[in-house]
Amino acid sequence: MLKAAIIGASGYTGAELAGLIQSHPNLTLSGLYVSEGSQDAHKSFASLHPRWRGVIDLPLLPLDDEALSRIHTEADLVLMATAHEVSHDLAPGFLAKGLPVFDLSGAFRVPGDGFYERFYGFQHQHGDWLARAAYGLAEWNQDAIKAAQLIAVPGCYPTASLSALKPLQAAGLIAEGSKPIISAVSGVSGAGRKASMANSFCEVSFKPYGVLNHRHQPEISHHLSNQVVFQPHLGNFIRGILATIYVQLNDNVGDEQIAAAYQQAYQGQKIVRLTGQWPQINDVAGTPFCDLHWARDGNQLIVVSAIDNLLKGAASQAIQCINIHQGFSPLAGLVQE
Repeated sequence: MLKAAIIGASGYTGAELAGLIQSHPNLTLSGLYVSEGSQDAHKSFASLHPRWRGVIDLPLLPLDDEALSRIHTEADLVLMATAHEVSHDLAPGFLAKGLPVFDLSGAFRVPGDGFYERFYGFQHQHGDWLARAAYGLAEWNQDAIKAAQLIAVPGCYPTASLSALKPLQAAGLIAEGSKPIISAVSGVSGAGRKASMANSFCEVSFKPYGVLNHRHQPEISHHLSNQVVFQPHLGNFIRGILATIYVQLNDNVGDEQIAAAYQQAYQGQKIVRLTGQWPQINDVAGTPFCDLHWARDGNQLIVVSAIDNLLKGAASQAIQCINIHQGFSPLAGLVQE
């Protein structure tokens, strides 16, 4: 059993990580941590997340010097469900101690001059680790995930979008010079657990945000090797992402080529499901799955992708990355085999 420390365990994603590790056959929780000044420090995990009452009876410990020393000496791996700047500052210390780090923030996802200043509001100080990080899109980057010490788990919108687009890109079916258009909607949990007017459920209305300047647009474009138009929306539901994607295909692409591209990409990959019907959020909420379906009209393709933003878009994909990195069964802790 490998001992996993979770930093940022009070939030929605951190809580999902704790639940998945608790039930994982090869992992055990070595500690649940929050920032040193957090109002949640010393509270019980189950008092914040009663769903795990009687299952995970651990305290949320402040990440002080004593806690850092304990992680360095006792943990086998670290999961970071923290703010981008926090992961940026803390991850190199764990890496220097030889610990594998699975970072669910955006701090190490996209190499490139000026990217973090423009889209994240801070100057990246660890270009060496940024260059060495593996992008944790589990179905597409297994060799790099297995070899790397630092795994940057993708964002939820990029996971939904790239899972739909990469089979087409790999097969050379996307028209040269075209930009796929991604229109995606996320539940309110994507904004995090901290209360604000923006995610107060009574105030939420279906609406676009981040128009033409959302940080996930360059992340998707970089890892697709093709520019995209990306427009997110906030939906008045708790969890899940539904992405409707419009793709211009090359001339003379037929249904058989499209089907072959998806079947070749996801043959034997049980987390990504080619459903044969239009995905919906209720089919994936609370699960690790990504559901895909498509339809074509001439050179215009529409692909719909559905995931749970907290699971396939964050916590369960991190577990997939751990399974790959450690050589565990790919579905361990996620789906009963």
